[in-house]
Amino acid sequence: MSFLVRQIAFKTSGEEIVRATTIDLPEVTIGRDAACGIHLSDLAVNPVHARVTQGDDGRVTVTATTEQPFEVNGRSTLQAVIDPAVGAELTFGGHRIDLSRDQKAGRVVLSVRRVEALSESAEDKDITTAYTLKGLLPGKRMSAWTFAVLVLVAFLAFPIYSYMTYKPLAMHEKARRPDGFHADQTWSSGPLSLAHKNLGGDCQACHTQAFVAVTDNACLTCHTKDAHDHISDKERLLKARGEPSGMAALQRAVATAFNRPAGRCVDCHTEHEGAGAMPATQQKFCADCHNGMKGRLPDTRIADAADFGTAHPQFKPMIISGMNGDKPVFQRANWTPDLAENNGLKFTHGQHLSKTNGIAQMVRRMPNRFASADGLQCKDCHKADATGTRFKPVVMEDSCQSCHSLSFDQVGGTFRTLRHGEPELVVADLRAFYRGGAPARPANLSGLARRVPGDAALRSTAADYARAVRFYPTRAEQAVAKVFSQGGMCYDCHTVTRGGSAASAGFAVQPVAQNDRYYHKGWFDHKAHDKSDCADCHVNAGNSNKASDLLVPGIDGKGGCRSCHVGGEGAKLASVSVKDPVDSSCAMCHSYHMDAGAPWAPKKDRKKDVAQTVAVAERPRFPVKLR
Repeated sequence: MSFLVRQIAFKTSGEEIVRATTIDLPEVTIGRDAACGIHLSDLAVNPVHARVTQGDDGRVTVTATTEQPFEVNGRSTLQAVIDPAVGAELTFGGHRIDLSRDQKAGRVVLSVRRVEALSESAEDKDITTAYTLKGLLPGKRMSAWTFAVLVLVAFLAFPIYSYMTYKPLAMHEKARRPDGFHADQTWSSGPLSLAHKNLGGDCQACHTQAFVAVTDNACLTCHTKDAHDHISDKERLLKARGEPSGMAALQRAVATAFNRPAGRCVDCHTEHEGAGAMPATQQKFCADCHNGMKGRLPDTRIADAADFGTAHPQFKPMIISGMNGDKPVFQRANWTPDLAENNGLKFTHGQHLSKTNGIAQMVRRMPNRFASADGLQCKDCHKADATGTRFKPVVMEDSCQSCHSLSFDQVGGTFRTLRHGEPELVVADLRAFYRGGAPARPANLSGLARRVPGDAALRSTAADYARAVRFYPTRAEQAVAKVFSQGGMCYDCHTVTRGGSAASAGFAVQPVAQNDRYYHKGWFDHKAHDKSDCADCHVNAGNSNKASDLLVPGIDGKGGCRSCHVGGEGAKLASVSVKDPVDSSCAMCHSYHMDAGAPWAPKKDRKKDVAQTVAVAERPRFPVKLR
């Protein structure tokens, strides 16, 4: 059984609006309650006034639920049985319901319409008139004008007054706005970042002119040293970005018309974004210029880059290509697996990391001195700085001398050692030792040879002692030649050539320089990788048999950065397999405002130590000369 309920309303023109609803239930309720099948919003109608049911014979029974009657064809009743084929007219308050039958579908049709104006008891009129405050409040027009004037005074006139009264004071040197509330602060779109927190409410520090956007000159008032050369040639910067098209072109035209030209600092560095660290520039701002920039600026030396995972050039490490006296000469070079660097040492990682040679056997004899009894580990020589970000230069006295002793004589329980890094003093000490008269104890030239690491004891024979007593004037020069020749203490670790000064007996030792940072255009933090093994990135260290091998990883290949780091939003090359991908946007590695420091990092990845604010003195920017 089902009922078809037709709600009929009228437009002002008199045209009917019919909304039909089918109710597939054995009965339909009529009343003021919104849950009724036929809802009549009239206070003259009970919440559930009547029920309409259909019998097996097709007749419809309408029954009042309370003692309040309804009308059927003008007669008041509490119950009525109606033949839908004949039809009837039901009246509930100001509503009339025509009951009939749909000849096609055979359903009972209930057509509901309001037939008279709402009475004083009608719900709608009661709400709009009986409880209205219309007569007690100002009119809508008066209220609108009043609030408009209040807004203009509070957010325009008062802020302008506050700005103008402070402006004369701002002309004085070192002037600062007094503390307290200033009306023009109501124009602020949000709190300042931590970097500008010290400005407080001094809006004019950046907004130097009323109703004029922040200019680059306002930024450069404070940022005199850390501003990048992006601001040096705006025309070139805009050319690198390319001309906008479509809606972007329209937006730029409108912005320019309102004195907001493109290429300003604030295009990328937005303020009033919240009281935290200024957010990093989004990758799309970088890619807008650097993606395809070679085509727009053919003379640029910067390679195109759009995303680290899919479009990034090979790294260019800064390597030591030679020495100019005792100063290293630097050169940027394209990374290749066989890239070499001359640092002045005869040192091989493969020899020292071996698990089977004499060095490994020496480590096994002294298990308490090293990190592992199986052989030397990277950490035995390479020590992190105070932040864990980079590694300190390897110093001979701290890392090498424990194995490679420079002792050449023993007096009682004290060993005499040569001066490391000072060839002139090495020559002077040897000459003084041998020319000062007959040796006080037997000494031999074998003490000046490069001995097996860990062999600190000096041994001599009676024959050595006899030769030393008889020939000590020439023994000094023999000792000097020995220490600087093949098999000697200096020669087997350093590059020794002829052509030195008389003070160094004609020998010259190439100065040693270590490069503490190869990638000056990008940032790398070792501490963020402390859960990885050194060999995960420096994969060839254990097999390196050349002192000049550069073991710094490149962008691709085994141990390359793309082994873990993919581009923004997970983009990566299809040819690169990444087990645990790390999303890496431009800001993760690049920051052109802090070449000696760390770039921005998300709050969740930000270190709680001083890794990103460590003093430059502790992390020297250039290679250091070792003593």
